[in-house]
Amino acid sequence: MISYETSQNMITLLSMGKIRSERVFLTSALGRILAEDIIADRDYPSHPTSAMDGYAVLHSDFGEFESLEILGDNPAGADEIGGVMSGTCIKTFTGSLMPKGSDTLIPIENVRVEGEQIVIEKRVPAGFAVRPVGESYREGEILIAKGTKLGFAEIGVLAGINRVMIRVAQRPKVAIIATGSEILDIGESSRHAGQIRSSNSYTLQALVDALGGESVQMGIVGDDKSAIMERFEEAIHSCDIIVSTGGVSVGDYDFVKHIVPRLGAEVIFKGVNIKPGQHVMVAQRGEKFIVSLPGFAYSSTVTFILYAAPLMARMMGIENPYEVIEATLKVPFAKRSNKSEFTACNLTFEEGRYWVDFEGKKTGSSAILTNLLGNTGLMICGEEDGDLESGTLVRVIKL
Repeated sequence: MISYETSQNMITLLSMGKIRSERVFLTSALGRILAEDIIADRDYPSHPTSAMDGYAVLHSDFGEFESLEILGDNPAGADEIGGVMSGTCIKTFTGSLMPKGSDTLIPIENVRVEGEQIVIEKRVPAGFAVRPVGESYREGEILIAKGTKLGFAEIGVLAGINRVMIRVAQRPKVAIIATGSEILDIGESSRHAGQIRSSNSYTLQALVDALGGESVQMGIVGDDKSAIMERFEEAIHSCDIIVSTGGVSVGDYDFVKHIVPRLGAEVIFKGVNIKPGQHVMVAQRGEKFIVSLPGFAYSSTVTFILYAAPLMARMMGIENPYEVIEATLKVPFAKRSNKSEFTACNLTFEEGRYWVDFEGKKTGSSAILTNLLGNTGLMICGEEDGDLESGTLVRVIKL
């Protein structure tokens, strides 16, 4: 088996082809990955603008006058804003362009109105409450970089620059296939104790959707070579990535590992020295990929995060689908093998740093999906690591 580090390098070096993109309406762009740099086509604001309600004045008048003549009002959006000269002011509202000649806005609460004049009761510094030209951004500035996942702030900025349509990465279509005659779909009645409920299909669908992909449920296929072959052929014609669970180990009914090469796919690697999921297989046919995962629930989830998620991310122009952080062990950790291990842990942030513990996490087989409930991460231990003492700094995949 190859090492975890080698397998990750091989994933990084795979040829992915050109990132496919599409244009969508801004109202449909939330959560999508930007496929273009968003560049400001002008300064904003393009004219000095009032940041609050008050009176536009010349700051130099503060040394000469105790009161100023009010020339009129300047509401936001006004066609004509007029101008001020020494000894005068214009009432100006939040968002209004500053009148010509003015350089400072004195707030309403700093003055007293007497007839057609204001009496200055509290002075302000020069330029107070005036948004200068280009305060938000300058012409030519990259506002949002290509590869950004669009959130509420990005949507607001795009609306502010009048972008109706946005170019985003196409969502990779990911087919999900569960193999095994023992697998029972949700909603079906169990016929005997040997059947296992199919949680994998729905766990992986949730992961695909959360990462911005388009999941395609291909259902459950029993341990029949021709049926599995037919399902895989169907999936590879319509999807970018096929993710299967089960059938990659060394049992008599593990057919997937034999079928994938018959599809004309090149096996990139089969078997990685990791725990869980050592029998994971990654293959490529043209610009399409097959990621065959073990059948146990925890194992399939972890290996999806390690191998399918990076492929999805690269198809959308993202390098790191999950952040790897440094955390401190609160308790000792006993390593169980000479493999690279990925252990579910509780992740907390206290006193300015991340901490790891394993309270409530069960040890056992690679089937315990409940270990991923809560605010969890996957603690990474390398092949050469041994038992770890409390206080040790560790790497954690933040989920």
